[in-house]
Amino acid sequence: MQIGGRVAGVDEVGRGPLAGPVTAAAVVLRPGFIPEGLNDSKALTAKKREQLYPRILAHADVSVAHASVDEIDRLNILRASHLAMVRAIAGLQSPADHALIDGNMIPRDLDLPATTLVKGDSRSLSIAAASIVAKICRDRVLVDLAQQHPGYGWETNMGYGSKSHMSALENLGVTPHHRGSFKPIHNILYQEKIVSD
Repeated sequence: MQIGGRVAGVDEVGRGPLAGPVTAAAVVLRPGFIPEGLNDSKALTAKKREQLYPRILAHADVSVAHASVDEIDRLNILRASHLAMVRAIAGLQSPADHALIDGNMIPRDLDLPATTLVKGDSRSLSIAAASIVAKICRDRVLVDLAQQHPGYGWETNMGYGSKSHMSALENLGVTPHHRGSFKPIHNILYQEKIVSD
């Protein structure tokens, strides 16, 4: 598949967690300056991602954007992740001519030509780079939030509904960073409402 001009690889991370934002990255790689070892972030060790991250930032046009927990709850997770993608593309230093989007849906508010690529993070180097950047940036947000809200294990579970996170929810309750529209959180809030009514 041949696409001309400045092509931005776009990926998001954080659709599944119960807490924290959804994060997207857009990356335009420079031909001749492509870091060795680029691969889908899920196929790389944390150490390898951390090594690649500064090299991607040094040699590519990179933009990262989030959609907040409020936006996730208001719009739904799919629309919020698309909003983060549109924001990431808009934040590039120079406009892209084309977006390569991981997955099978083009965000409806996107105002440039785009192509979807299922399993794009293992098929496109620019999407792989975007997946690494988005993952590292979102992980850092969750590590910061974990300092403010200790006990939920966000520094290791990244807001996913792990066993320790679920038991912390039962013992410590829901924080403002939990996604109220997600069923496990919604159920807890609903039970609390019944009790307080």
